[in-house]
Amino acid sequence: MVEKDHGRIETRDAVSLSGADCINSLRNASEFANFKTVVKVTAERDIHDEVSVESRYYISSLDSNACQLLHAIRTHWGIENRVHWVLDIAFREDACRIRKGNDAQNFAILRRTALNLLKQETSVKLGIANKRLNAGWDNDYLMKILATLFY
Repeated sequence: MVEKDHGRIETRDAVSLSGADCINSLRNASEFANFKTVVKVTAERDIHDEVSVESRYYISSLDSNACQLLHAIRTHWGIENRVHWVLDIAFREDACRIRKGNDAQNFAILRRTALNLLKQETSVKLGIANKRLNAGWDNDYLMKILATLFY
């Protein structure tokens, strides 16, 4: 798989291993339910003639070929990166220093709930960060966002 974007060329190749004998020989294989395939993805990035190579390993419950698994992995991380990017820009999630007990997980749930509410509110054409600011300045707008919880 080759992608060209933002001045870089990224090539990804995948190799998969499956089969009970192969999987059962891996360390701690018994700890993973439905463990069927091991995938190695090698990514080569070329950014302005500077090349870097990175290998990542995945385990999967899918019994698919390497090409299908590469596509599934890429799709998963695309979704994951889009959600985290919005949370970091709109809520500065990466700058959050909450570390005690379950606080970090609780605040992550609250941020995702707020993100979903802000996305559902379509009366104004603003980005998520600006909708959030607007809700902080205007109680009527805040109530309009919160009202979607009860419909």
